[in-house]
Amino acid sequence: MNDDIILDIQNITKQFPGVTALSDVYMQIKRGEIHGLCGENGAGKSTLMKILAGVYPYDSYEGDVYYEGRELRLEGSSIRQASEEGIAIVYQELTLVPDMTVGENVFLGKEPQENGFINWNKLYADTRDILSRYKLDVDPHAVVKNLGVGKQQMVEIAKALSEDAKVLILDEPTSALSEAEVDQLMEILRTLKSHGVTCIYISHRLEEFFRITDMVSVLRDGKVVASQPTKELTREKLVRYMVGREMSRRFPESNRHPGEAIFEVEDLYAEDPNEAGNNVLNGVSFNLRRGEILGIAGLMGSGRTELVMTLFGEYGKISSGKIRLDGKEISPKSAGVAIAEGLSLVPEDRKGHGLVLIQSILANISLPNLNQFASFMRIDRNAELRESLQQANNLAIKAPNLEIPCTSLSGGNQQKVVIAKWLMSDPVVLLMDDPTRGVDVGAKFEIYKLMNELAESGVSIIMTSSELEEVLGMCDRVVVMCEGRSQGTLDIAEATQERIMELATGIVQACED
Repeated sequence: MNDDIILDIQNITKQFPGVTALSDVYMQIKRGEIHGLCGENGAGKSTLMKILAGVYPYDSYEGDVYYEGRELRLEGSSIRQASEEGIAIVYQELTLVPDMTVGENVFLGKEPQENGFINWNKLYADTRDILSRYKLDVDPHAVVKNLGVGKQQMVEIAKALSEDAKVLILDEPTSALSEAEVDQLMEILRTLKSHGVTCIYISHRLEEFFRITDMVSVLRDGKVVASQPTKELTREKLVRYMVGREMSRRFPESNRHPGEAIFEVEDLYAEDPNEAGNNVLNGVSFNLRRGEILGIAGLMGSGRTELVMTLFGEYGKISSGKIRLDGKEISPKSAGVAIAEGLSLVPEDRKGHGLVLIQSILANISLPNLNQFASFMRIDRNAELRESLQQANNLAIKAPNLEIPCTSLSGGNQQKVVIAKWLMSDPVVLLMDDPTRGVDVGAKFEIYKLMNELAESGVSIIMTSSELEEVLGMCDRVVVMCEGRSQGTLDIAEATQERIMELATGIVQACED
């Protein structure tokens, strides 16, 4: 075997009941390289990484994995074994203990001992050494819950490196990071590479592959369809490999014709529910027209998510301001009230707030809509199934049936289940908080098409997004936020990334809508 190859994956096939997740996968990863892995949701990326990280033991799949020239056989307690071998994974959903310090998290379960007691001085000294070696700018004594998402990501990386990881797998590491934090992560990865750490980098943000990776492998339907040096690829090539067809446009064409204003927010102030007196909204004003897609843009921490969650009655305590729907003042003090008034929310965190993951697709779609099927103290199960199946078909949810749990679905299909359940409630205003976060390019296009169709049918949509290209490509107007305030509303014809950033950073003064 070539000494340059640290991981040699040969003919891996992994099956689940009724599904072949991986089919005869062959891939070689060189020592010290940053190897990108991309593909649509459900292509098999996570399954392959779970094999390498020991989540799935060697006797649960066919084929062989060779690591540093020898066969890698991870057994029953294989996650720990993989870590001891030097293979670590940083998942998209962080696994830190929020009330512990950085040092306690980094060495959790493997604390240095002396005479039967934890040697705290050594624990924090070793943590500081790891952070310094890999240029991770975090205080070892800081409590994790007080850190931003970017810093928490660094702690996860330090935790993975605390056992001298030779292979580090990063699964969607930038999905919740600001642009500045993404830049910082890229520098960290370059540092890791300079120390000889091999990184496998998974992302749906294709531009990141061209910034940081040496090679990119593409999975489609459980098979490797391409594995090439990054310098030989283009974005168009990657998309074609991923979806199996040409995609000439990133955003679908629309025939929207927004009508009169039907939803108004006037000088809205709201307090943090966990900290009285601390405002999360500091004067937000805008209106939404019938059949319009209105974007909410701003930097991380600007109040985008806090705004839509508050409008849905599930976050901030409104202290002043007015919300009107169809000319009637409303007070959404809870999700139930908001739904009754005609508002629905597709949340940013689909796993935490959008789904009951252990429940079936059917149960999730119908959950907020059971009153539609209730009569004489019973649920009409046939009607529930019929309507849920209709929604699932409309959104092309890929699943053998509606009885399987949502845990078994890809991220893109989970997002479609969230959207399906709220569409069944027939909303007047649909709030969509970063609706394509963690979703592949093909599924994004499907969601964009669906949004256009809804708006063309008269549904009004408020969409937040961390991607300015998405805001500019999908919206009719853009409300820009800064520190909990609306800085102004731009018509899409005058909106540019530069203009939005000027408002989002407070460089220019707030303007009237």
